[in-house]
Amino acid sequence: MANVPSSADASFFTAPTVYARIAQESAKPAKEGPQGVEKVDVAFPMSYTWDYATSRLDLRVLYEKSKDLMWNGSTDLPWETPVDPESQYVPDNMNPLFGTPIWDKLDKKREVPTLRRHMASYMISNFLHGEQGALLATSQIVNCAPTSEAKFYAAAQVFDEARHVEVYDRYLREKYELVYPISPHLKKLLDTLLQDSRWDFKYLGMQIMVEGVALGAFGFIHQTTEEPLIRQITQMIMQDESRHVAFGVLALKDTYADMAPSELRDREDFVIEASRLLRDKFLGQEVWERLGLPQKECEEYSERSESMQFFRKLLFTKIVPNVKRLGLLTPYVRRGFEELEVIDYENWEPSA
Repeated sequence: MANVPSSADASFFTAPTVYARIAQESAKPAKEGPQGVEKVDVAFPMSYTWDYATSRLDLRVLYEKSKDLMWNGSTDLPWETPVDPESQYVPDNMNPLFGTPIWDKLDKKREVPTLRRHMASYMISNFLHGEQGALLATSQIVNCAPTSEAKFYAAAQVFDEARHVEVYDRYLREKYELVYPISPHLKKLLDTLLQDSRWDFKYLGMQIMVEGVALGAFGFIHQTTEEPLIRQITQMIMQDESRHVAFGVLALKDTYADMAPSELRDREDFVIEASRLLRDKFLGQEVWERLGLPQKECEEYSERSESMQFFRKLLFTKIVPNVKRLGLLTPYVRRGFEELEVIDYENWEPSA
């Protein structure tokens, strides 16, 4: 006999409970944003781990800490905070077009506020899409991790990433009513690490590179914005991300010390290529096109913008010292970081 929900069960979905309200709000799509499902063909090993005893105490401690620090994006954030997406929450001089002939021609009462809304949405949208990439990559780590405590922590991180996707999506839908598609640079990197079958590429690409850049970007947003809700969201996500980077550093400990030169070169090439893609993902190309601005000129101004150059370098404050900590700051990678002008961060305190 089929199970029939009782009247009490049915009322759970219709009564004005906090859970029903959350379900209703999350069902509303953004007024402007990408839609649909994209399938990606992936192949990677999956492993059972029959020995459930802890073999890596450091990873088990990290897992225990993650359980204590869980938070609920629906109830632990002040969603009633009013947000005006066209306000100057970040100083206008941080916009890469500020002070250029293009900026001078913009209507300061109409076009500049619109540009603020689109630039903020563009940046936060790529945080959102990056968190979905982290959700998918970490679910793969659960499958291929060789120890029980690594699987446990990866599973905890999957929940973290789902929460991050949830809160960025809700913030954009409710406060900005605008979601941008993923940057092609970020999409290329995510596809590469999701499709690669080597377990350490998952950790290196997601935990060290993508999560490391996220920490740098979130730190910048947290320090510069005057919008209180996104500041609080960013602060809470940063606490999670610091553990995620720590997971990657601990999991990859000693992995590259005795690796064959040909295999090591694959990792070196990946670090350099991933760094270039991450550096270029915030240049705003999609914004210039959408607003009908001269795209080539805007890209040239973005490349030369002092504020954008500062921001793009700041993204690597966590990556460079952790790459060094893993033994991957080889002469080959060092040259790549020198070309990107981020090698100065090698002696900074690593984030994990």
